[in-house]
Amino acid sequence: MREDMDVNCGGIVDGDDTVGGLGQRIFDQVLRVASGEQTKSEALGYGDEEFVPWHLGTVM
Repeated sequence: MREDMDVNCGGIVDGDDTVGGLGQRIFDQVLRVASGEQTKSEALGYGDEEFVPWHLGTVM
């Protein structure tokens, strides 16, 4: 699902990336998004529904 993933951390498992290197990439991505850049989910139109940390109303 690369088209819907802003930062792929699988490189740590593969041995291609380090935790520190990916941490820097995540931090840089957070700064870009905080400055107005859209996430991939937002660009695909999923921005309002992709992440719901809590549900309002009854959940069954």
